[in-house]
Amino acid sequence: MISTAIRVARVGSAAELAAAALMILGFPALMLAALVPSIPAFVAAAAVTYLADHYLHRKSSYLINRLSKVRAGLSIRFLIRQLLLILLLARLSHADDLIFYGTVACFIAFYGLQAPHGALVTLIRNRRRMPVATRNVDLKSRIRIPDAPPRRLLHRSAEKMLHLDLFAVVGILVSAIVDTSAAGFVGVGITTALGCGYVLALLPYVRGRKIPPKADVVLAAVDDWLGVHKPETVLYFSGSKDSAYQVNMWLETMERLETRPLIILRERAILNSLAPTTVPVVCVPGGVHLMNMDLSNVRVALYAANVGKNIHLLRVPTMKHVFIGHGDSDKLASVNPYSKVYDEVWTAGRAGRDRYAIADVGVRDDDIVEVGRPQLAPIQSWQGVPDGRIPTVLYAPTWEGWDGNPGNTSIVLAGENIVTELVKADPPVRVLYKPHPFTGTVSAEAGAAHRRITALVEKAAAERTADSRFTADAAAQSPAGAELTRIEARLAELAGAGGAKGDEAEATRDGVVDVTKHEEVARLRAEWNDAYWRSFPSYEHRVITGAEPRLYDCFNVSDAMVSDISSVVSDFIASGKPYAVTDSAELGVEEFKRQNTAVRAATILSNGVSELGGLLDAVRDPSADPLAEDRKELKRYLLGPDEPTSIDQFNTAVADLARKAEARNVGQESRLGAAGEGPVETAGLTIAVPGQRVASAGDTDGVSAG
Repeated sequence: MISTAIRVARVGSAAELAAAALMILGFPALMLAALVPSIPAFVAAAAVTYLADHYLHRKSSYLINRLSKVRAGLSIRFLIRQLLLILLLARLSHADDLIFYGTVACFIAFYGLQAPHGALVTLIRNRRRMPVATRNVDLKSRIRIPDAPPRRLLHRSAEKMLHLDLFAVVGILVSAIVDTSAAGFVGVGITTALGCGYVLALLPYVRGRKIPPKADVVLAAVDDWLGVHKPETVLYFSGSKDSAYQVNMWLETMERLETRPLIILRERAILNSLAPTTVPVVCVPGGVHLMNMDLSNVRVALYAANVGKNIHLLRVPTMKHVFIGHGDSDKLASVNPYSKVYDEVWTAGRAGRDRYAIADVGVRDDDIVEVGRPQLAPIQSWQGVPDGRIPTVLYAPTWEGWDGNPGNTSIVLAGENIVTELVKADPPVRVLYKPHPFTGTVSAEAGAAHRRITALVEKAAAERTADSRFTADAAAQSPAGAELTRIEARLAELAGAGGAKGDEAEATRDGVVDVTKHEEVARLRAEWNDAYWRSFPSYEHRVITGAEPRLYDCFNVSDAMVSDISSVVSDFIASGKPYAVTDSAELGVEEFKRQNTAVRAATILSNGVSELGGLLDAVRDPSADPLAEDRKELKRYLLGPDEPTSIDQFNTAVADLARKAEARNVGQESRLGAAGEGPVETAGLTIAVPGQRVASAGDTDGVSAG
């Protein structure tokens, strides 16, 4: 019942649900205490509402956001509490006392201060928000970007301002209890003085040298940097905060390009979620600003997602545009008809080419280039289960998706069956359960199944600890645990070494990566991963969530995997290890294989998972594995050859396309020069050339009205 209430209220935990209930019930209790009147009851109810409200804000509760939509926002809740305090004074026969009028005057003045306070905070944030935000771009030497206001002034500013009424509330209640006005007037004075002081403290940050330069100055500085850096290959990305992983997966590849790279983002939330990188990053939310940037040296633009905002860069003819995607699978998203807008579509192997041919969505075969998957380099090939260790099976289901298709994920119909069979397997295996981070975000049923699976794994782990057949090597685990602590402390030290950036403008000014520190962090993360797996027994079942350890790290310690139709399966094939895929939609083995290339060398599981034994047999005795050769052939078909390496193939494809772009540009210049016409207009057609200020403020979508 509690879980149902949590889901209905859309809160994150039972504690959050309890806080919400206490806050909602606290206000009627306040009114009742004021009417009775009862000072102790009023004090208790007020304390509950203050604390519950604060807790919910700290948790960023969905309920708090909803209350503001029904005219019960933060300031209204504080005002109601203040009015009820005035009602309490009246019921205590203080309506004719001076403290009563002081209280009314204080709260009117305090409420009046909210307007200038809110206006100043908004104005400061707006004036400090530059048209672009950057990382690894030297703007500091080009323009003056002042320090951000102290964090204590702007962080959760509305809450801080409103909570200043505590001094008045406490003082007035003390006055009511001891029947003297002194404490009340002291509290009223402190609240009023602090409120005025808070507003005055914000004033210096509204204008003058406390705010960054105007938009045109900042954009000119960015163009100046672009003119010096001369980026040749751009990775362009737009999406929601939750989709940041789609661009993060390409960061290492961009760092290894043989041309000068640049990453262009369109949402500030993506920039805040971007993993550390040495590649220059420019976040340009405004379409007009992007279209007016000087990208005249860029010859290749890479796109990791098919989104509407791609049009703002696709309109530039001086560069070639390539869809590289964010994973290679048989899902419909991998053959999106949108892909035909690009000059080329790059796939991992022959399978991607065939997938487009079968889908017949308008992507020409000549425009498809096979480049492998550079991200798969960390995945190790299987050498069999190491001596002295029981096999490890990774269960990595995908999430439920948006469309409710039962074939999207196995977690609802087969997940518990899979884990139950694995933890009961004899001879035993170890289970690693790593769910997709979106699991349960759309389907409550999927979320509930995930929680049950988690409980199953944790229960099995506890039972195995008490099983005399399994003995932990404490002598090895203890040093590994100490090493984890040391590495985490050093990583935390490095994370704090740069200091907290006050705001986006300050982060843009100072956000140039320290390459030495970046390399040390990469080394420490590799050491952390090694120590993590040594810090607990190799037979211990584990639920793995969060960013670390990464999925590929789980691949490397596993001997087999059970998953669903997703890019996870295609990536795992690079290891050459046995794998199983669940036919959750119950299409049947032959039809399932026909529709999904990546499962052609897999053990196909029904929702009852009776076929799981075949997968475990292949792990225990690789020589009797009937699908071993099929996996080798499928790996080449899906991911391309092992030689040349994928990063070499990728760099070659970039270089080839850059030459095509340059040839096109030279041809255009020659043609226009021969015709005796200007470089911008030909036969009434405007050609968008980066760096020329051709877009107006009203041209927000980048498409001319004509």
